[in-house]
Amino acid sequence: MRMKKSYLSVLGLILVGVLVLTGCSSTPNNNANTGTATNTSPTQTGGSIVIKGSDTEVNTVQALAEAFHNAHPEINISVSGGGSGSGIAAIINGEIDIADASREITQDELNQAKANGVNIGTFILGRDGITVVVNPSNPVTKLTLDQIGKIYRGEITNWKDVGGPNMAITLYGRQNNSGTYTLFRELALKGDYSPNMRSMNGNSDIANAVAQDKSGIGYIGVGYFKEAQGKVNEVLISTDGKTYYSSTDMNAIDSKLYPLERPLYQYVKLPMTQAMKDFLAFELSDQGQKIVQDNGFYAVGPNERATSETLLNQQ
Repeated sequence: MRMKKSYLSVLGLILVGVLVLTGCSSTPNNNANTGTATNTSPTQTGGSIVIKGSDTEVNTVQALAEAFHNAHPEINISVSGGGSGSGIAAIINGEIDIADASREITQDELNQAKANGVNIGTFILGRDGITVVVNPSNPVTKLTLDQIGKIYRGEITNWKDVGGPNMAITLYGRQNNSGTYTLFRELALKGDYSPNMRSMNGNSDIANAVAQDKSGIGYIGVGYFKEAQGKVNEVLISTDGKTYYSSTDMNAIDSKLYPLERPLYQYVKLPMTQAMKDFLAFELSDQGQKIVQDNGFYAVGPNERATSETLLNQQ
């Protein structure tokens, strides 16, 4: 698995075309029938898809796009990162076809899109667990969600206050255009980040910084943690101070017991072209879901699959 950021393009393909924005809005329906998407053979000749957004998702989506393009070279796919916020802003402005996002789109953002004549549907390609990491020399292996919130709000500033050494805590986090930044703030902080947090460009930057800083703590996508194992240690998390869970525990993810679990979204411009529809169906197929898991994330669960299939089946 290649964990890197910056703009990526699939097989050096040239981004082509500006697509006209038309269509109707979509509301996910988690009660839709589940099953395996089978419409993975394009029924049109050629096409292009422009994808931008989450740095958490960018390498996985690039791998999916490469595999799809290998089977269907007539369809060109451009994939780039920049953060969930940048992807959502780009689709609101009609600049791209699909926005990768590791957070849920807001109603204000949907309203902006509607005002621009852009209709957006929701697709989920997999699931992630945000992993809290520390330097391997740090003896702290467990924290409650409340303690993590206090650390990142700047209310706990020394490791001795959570069972560690007498050492000031150094905070590492994402920039504010990141979906991980937003979701971690909502789920763990329930408040504002400390002004002393060091904002990093991507997951790999945080993992590398914590690996080199005995006093550091950071948060990264579970796929990036799996890549960085041995360089950083995971902190198990509890909501009640009794039972602690790991972001790598599939049972905890499926049962929603791990408190920093999240879907990996793709927001899609409607109506979809056939090329877009075929690519999304490929992501949901057995081959696509294996690529998601090979990149360190989790396959979609029944509810997430229902949301995605509702989108694919509505047109």
